Amino acid sequence: MGSTVREILSAKGSTVHTVDSGVTAKEAVRRMIETNVGSLVVTKEEAILGIFTERDYLRRIVLDDQPTETRLAEVVTERLIAVDPDRSIDDCMAIMTQERIRHLPVMDGERLAGIVSIGDLVKHLSKEQASELQYMSDFIAGRYSA
Repeated sequence: MGSTVREILSAKGSTVHTVDSGVTAKEAVRRMIETNVGSLVVTKEEAILGIFTERDYLRRIVLDDQPTETRLAEVVTERLIAVDPDRSIDDCMAIMTQERIRHLPVMDGERLAGIVSIGDLVKHLSKEQASELQYMSDFIAGRYSA
């Protein structure tokens, strides 16, 4: 069985940056910059309403000539695609490709357990491949026995 989202979260942590739906798009972007993230989970009274991403800002605010003071409640992506911690990384890559998204919130039951980005998945897969290549190289060189 392949790696799971749980493995990524154990390495990167489970911090999820959230923002209230009443803040402005400009404030949301400011928070993304301050925390160096590409998305924020949008909440209202602790209930999850959706997600707001850099792409949302470009498409719904900048491109549509909306004022930066537009409230997130007006432009949040409400269709939230989430995964559970035991979802495979391959499944997540397929979901992101099919849905054309870059961030997947991770839900452990009703609890927001973390968020993974396409960058997190690629980084994890890259580390796995490097480790496998090192093992094969060592095996061929006779540093490991079968």
